Amino acid sequence: MQLYHHPISLDSQKVRLALEEKGIDYTSFHVNPITGKNMDSSFFRMNLHAKLPVFKNGSHIIFDTIEIIQYIERIAVISSGAVSADDLTSSSREVVGWLHKIQDWDPKYFTLSHIPEKYRCYVSKFLRRVVIARMAESPNLATAYHWKLKEAYETEDKLKNPDVVKRSKEHLVRLLDEVETKLNETSYLAGEAFTMADVMLIPVLERLVLLGLEDEYVNCRPNIAEYWSIVQHRPSYKKVVGKYFSGWRKYRTLLKTWWYVRIRSALKRY
Repeated sequence: MQLYHHPISLDSQKVRLALEEKGIDYTSFHVNPITGKNMDSSFFRMNLHAKLPVFKNGSHIIFDTIEIIQYIERIAVISSGAVSADDLTSSSREVVGWLHKIQDWDPKYFTLSHIPEKYRCYVSKFLRRVVIARMAESPNLATAYHWKLKEAYETEDKLKNPDVVKRSKEHLVRLLDEVETKLNETSYLAGEAFTMADVMLIPVLERLVLLGLEDEYVNCRPNIAEYWSIVQHRPSYKKVVGKYFSGWRKYRTLLKTWWYVRIRSALKRY
């Protein structure tokens, strides 16, 4: 099994947490979307959306985050010795409901709106040049690359619309309020046991902390704050998230990516 992902990708974190929680071995391939590695023709041919993560098991390839997580659950159940259709039933209806509720919130515009404009625009310009360079190298993929270029410009336009960012923030607040209410009743999101619903939620909270919004969105909700304190001690969190973003590590992770972009831009090597 192979996973194409990157530590900075929120959906990649969700899938890696699921793999670690289920104890499933896989071959890891880092594809940094900020440096445009997801636009390399070898990856782009496999996934024309150029989004992460991508899960591959033999000839079976899955792009959807929830589908990947449910596939991982089935693998774990089979590995444990399941022999009947009932045994293969993984997540409860409540867990599946939370999977979709959390995934329905798109962090893209919310995240970009909290990055200083000069840095955001610099990286955006770099990525557009990467797409143009890859288009020239692989003319047979020109149409697909053209759509990615168009998407990049549309993203910049939407970020200028305050309503887009406002709707994303309101959606997030509604989700967190619902989570806060639920955690007043149970230790974890879908009951007293840690489930794939928690796997989906942890990266969302981590994203808020990474953006310096912990007080505004996490600490002001006591149940979520307590929950956040607990889940950070899980081995899966330490391996998937803490290794890259706890304390000083987040500066190393982000600066490494930033200097790569700066150097490649200076050398005009896209």
